[in-house]
Amino acid sequence: MNILGISAYYHDSAAALIQDGRIIAAAQEERFTRKKHDSNFPINAIKYCLSAGMIKNEIDSVAFYDKPITKFDRILQTYFSVAPKGLSSFLMAIPLWVRQKLWIPAEIESALAKLNIKIKEQIYFTEHHESHAASAFYPSPFDNAAILTLDGVGEWATSAIGLSQGNRIKILKEMHFPHSLGLLYSAFTYFTGFRVNSGEYKLMGLAPYGQGKYVDLIKDKLIDIKEDGSFMLNMEYFGYLDSLTMTNKKFETLFNGPPRSTESEITEREMDIARSIQIVTEEIVLKIAKHCYELTGQQNLCMAGGVALNCVANGRLLREGPFKNIWIQPAAGDAGGALGAAYVVWHTIHNKPRQADNVHDKMNGAYLGPQFSDEQIEEFLNAKGYPAAKIKDKNLWAQTIARLIEQENVVGLLHGRMEFGPRALGNRSIIGDARSEKMQSIMNLKIKYRESFRPFAPSCLEEKVGDFFEIDRPSPYMLLVAQVKPDRCKGIEQAKELPIRRRINQSRSDVPAITHVDYSARIQTVSKDTNPDYYNIIKAFEELTGYGIIINTSFNVRGEPIVCNPADAYRCFMRTEMDYLVLDSFILDKKQQPPWKEKTNWQKDYVLD
Repeated sequence: MNILGISAYYHDSAAALIQDGRIIAAAQEERFTRKKHDSNFPINAIKYCLSAGMIKNEIDSVAFYDKPITKFDRILQTYFSVAPKGLSSFLMAIPLWVRQKLWIPAEIESALAKLNIKIKEQIYFTEHHESHAASAFYPSPFDNAAILTLDGVGEWATSAIGLSQGNRIKILKEMHFPHSLGLLYSAFTYFTGFRVNSGEYKLMGLAPYGQGKYVDLIKDKLIDIKEDGSFMLNMEYFGYLDSLTMTNKKFETLFNGPPRSTESEITEREMDIARSIQIVTEEIVLKIAKHCYELTGQQNLCMAGGVALNCVANGRLLREGPFKNIWIQPAAGDAGGALGAAYVVWHTIHNKPRQADNVHDKMNGAYLGPQFSDEQIEEFLNAKGYPAAKIKDKNLWAQTIARLIEQENVVGLLHGRMEFGPRALGNRSIIGDARSEKMQSIMNLKIKYRESFRPFAPSCLEEKVGDFFEIDRPSPYMLLVAQVKPDRCKGIEQAKELPIRRRINQSRSDVPAITHVDYSARIQTVSKDTNPDYYNIIKAFEELTGYGIIINTSFNVRGEPIVCNPADAYRCFMRTEMDYLVLDSFILDKKQQPPWKEKTNWQKDYVLD
C-alpha cells in the first residue's frame, strides 16, 4: 500500500511516501525550486517521492496534513472578532483562500493527473497537530510514549499533549489560538529584525549574548503562565490578529523603540530581548512537559512542531526531566506534517500494527531525499568541463577528505541521500576543523555570508560524544544542546570581563569553532550504522588529529535552501570561498576550476533528474 503525504500553503511545503508502513522518501519543495521555505503545492517533491517508490500509474491514498475548512473557519472568526480592524490583512488573505486553499482536493487530483497517477482510494485530511503527533510517535523507537506538540497554530490548536500506545494516538489536551508559544517566539523574532518562520533559530543563537533583563516585563505585561504550562497572552501588545505585523505600537513602547530593521546593527537591546524570551520559552516547555508527564505517567516523550526545533529548550528538558527518554522528529516543522499525515492513514485509518524495539527509530537517519550516482555526477562534470579527481576506494576517499580538513580547508560535501528537515546531517554539509580558532569567523563571513554571532554545530563520533560534551546519549538529528566538558573549556573567568563583541571571537575551548559563547554546542552524533561514509571521514580525522569531531554546517549560503543536486552544490561552491567540493566519489579543487560566470537563468542551466 502506497500512501502519499502532503503539506502545503503555509511554509515548508513537502511530500512523503510511506509504502506498507515504511518510509520510502520525503523532501521539502524548497530543495527543488530553490525558494527558501517554499509554501507552494509541492509538485516537485511529489514527483521525487513517486519516482523513489517506483509508482507509475496508481497510488492508494493521499493524506493532507491539516483541515483547510476548519482553518478557514478560524481565520474568518478571527477577522470578525477584530473588525473593522484587520481589513488590509483580510483583503490579502481571503482571495488566496477562495482561489486556491479551499480547493485542495481538486489541486491534488489535478497535479497527480498531470503525472498520470490515479488515486485508488481517497484523499484524507488529518488535523494539524494530529499530523505533528503522528510524525513524532510513529517513527520513534518507543512502544508507548507521551507526545508533546508545540508550534504557531494549526486549525485552532497551538499545542497538544497526547498519549500513544501501540498503533494509537490519543490527544488529551490542547491550547488554542491566539495563545501560542510558537507565535510568541515569532513575535520576538520579528521584533529583533529576523524573518518570521525562518529566523527563530537566529534568535535562539543570539540569546546567550544577552541578559534576561526583560523576563519580568514579559511575564508582567505579555503572558500569564500557569503551573501546568498553559498560558494566556495579552493580545493588546500583538499585531497578528488585526494587522500585517506580529507586534504593534504598544509592544514597541514596552521595549523602548521600534523593531530592529533587517540588516541593521544588532544592539544589546536585541541580545537581552533574545535571552529573555528564550528563558520564558524554556520555562513554559519545562512546565508543559511536567504536566504531560503527570497526565500520562510515561517515561518516554515524543515531540514535534516548530517549537520542538528549539534545541536549547530540548537540552534543558533532557537534563532536568521528568522524562527518561526524549525523541524529537527531525523534520519537526510543517514539512514533517506530510509524513505524519501519511502515518495517520496507515496506522489509524487502516489500523495497521506497529513494531518498535525502544532503541532504533524508523527515520533512516533522516536521509530520505534524492541521491545521485557517480555516472550522473560524471556526466554533469564532463558536460560543464569542471575538472575533478575521482577516488573509488572509500578508505582513501575518507582519508583524503580528513586530510583536507586537517589542513584547515573548508569542504563542501554532497553524497548519498539528501536530508529531510532543516538540518544538514553530513550528506549536504559544509565541513571543517573544529579545533581551528579562525574557522567560525571564516565560515560565517566568507562561506555562509551570515551574522558573525551565529554558532556552528559539531558532528561527533557517537561513541566519543561523552569525551567532548555533558551528554550521555546519542543526538543524531542535531536537536539537543549540551555543554562542552569543563576540562576542555578555557577563558570562562576572562569572558566575564570582555565586552560582548570581543567574546564572539574568543577561543573558549580546545574545539573553539563549535563552542558557543555560553560554552554549549548543538550536537550531532554520527553512527557507523546510519551513515558509514560520513562516520569514516570523522574517524579518519580522529586518526590524524586525535579528535573525533568536526564542524558541520548546512551546504547553502544565507537566504538559500540547502543544496539538492550536484549543480546546486557546484554553484554554491563557486559563489563562496570554499576550498574543495566533494561530489560523492569526485573531489574538486577550487584553484583548478574555470572562472565562475553568474547566470540569471541557472535553474534551467543543468537539471539532474
